[in-house]
Amino acid sequence: MKKTLRKMKSKLLIIVPIIFLIVLFTSHRASSSPVTRWWRFQSIDTMKFSRDLSREKLNDPAFMATIDAQVKNIADLGATHVAIATPYDEEFYPMLEHWVAAARKYHLNVWFRGNFSGWEGWFNYSKITREQHMSMTKSFILKHPDIFENGDIFTACPECENGGPGDPRQTGDIDGFRQFMIDEYKVTKSAFHSIGKNVASNYDSMNGDVARAVMDHATTAAMDGVVTIDHYVSTPEKLTSDIKAISAESGGSIVLGEFGAPIPDINGDMTDEQQKQWVADAFSKLISTPELIGVNYWTNIGSTTSIWNDNGTARSVSEVIKTAYNPENASGVISDELGDGISNAYIIIGDKTYFTDKNGMFTVPIVGVSESARVEADNYFGTTISVKPSGKQTITLKREKEDIIFKLRKFFLGIK
Repeated sequence: MKKTLRKMKSKLLIIVPIIFLIVLFTSHRASSSPVTRWWRFQSIDTMKFSRDLSREKLNDPAFMATIDAQVKNIADLGATHVAIATPYDEEFYPMLEHWVAAARKYHLNVWFRGNFSGWEGWFNYSKITREQHMSMTKSFILKHPDIFENGDIFTACPECENGGPGDPRQTGDIDGFRQFMIDEYKVTKSAFHSIGKNVASNYDSMNGDVARAVMDHATTAAMDGVVTIDHYVSTPEKLTSDIKAISAESGGSIVLGEFGAPIPDINGDMTDEQQKQWVADAFSKLISTPELIGVNYWTNIGSTTSIWNDNGTARSVSEVIKTAYNPENASGVISDELGDGISNAYIIIGDKTYFTDKNGMFTVPIVGVSESARVEADNYFGTTISVKPSGKQTITLKREKEDIIFKLRKFFLGIK
């Protein structure tokens, strides 16, 4: 028996150090982390051309060059998505294909923000009912699976209050409007599952006042926690305060389906410089608004809010949007004293929180040459650091409690 015990002890003396060495030198690293922007997606809208001219230019080969140039400009500003408002009726499908092809050419996802023309009576189409709309939407998705890509967004009925039975604030049919939104989301979600495409279809935009009337906690939860507003206001301060208020009232995260300036009835006329300053002030506040998860600037060209003039020259506001859509990034790794990355550690910059990946790597957007950040992780002592865009930083956190394995690893490494 004693001899057997001696043999077991001898084996343990060999095995245990080997185990420790394996654990000691097995660390997890990754080359990058996906967080590089302020929002989940950032889009620019093309409605004035992709919808308003969709019949007029349907058989105009020269218009293809216009589409290509506009989408290229949008991609060059750093957008992740281009919002295309071409109607979903079969008449306009060839035009929709041209816009989508241009988006894919310039590596953009698409935010489909069209509708069936009958909902609002576009292009002299006959009006359709809610039931017809849902049936037509399902058929459209199932018939045209190849036009969609993973990461796209599909809005079946943008500003739905403008068509169909009418604005629920006037009709009094709040419950019916809510149920239609929920039912149509179920239809689109199921259809995209059927074609095997990861396309978000719960970003049904509406006027901010409609959102306040319709989007209670139950409805927002049924829409998977997202409220999308097309919102034009007098000041950047009101824009952000409304976002916070609607988020609190609905219990959801907010997407700006449309915003921009100037709208003359709201903002008055603006010079090129005044537009630039208004939008710059707005973005400076939006990036510090954690309730906001996505933005779509309206529009690229053809309106008072345009980024480009009708002759194709860029307005000064284009540089503001390019800066907002391409922030400086700070990256690095958060690890423990042994050099092992800490997953789900959080970096708090202002009002926003970012997380490390499974290997402790992080990439965060920042303003300027550096920003103060609080770094914390469960069961570790937190610290305050300055994050910078140059080089990769290594931040070491100390454990609040150390188990025996951790202490032994520190001992082998000579860490006191």
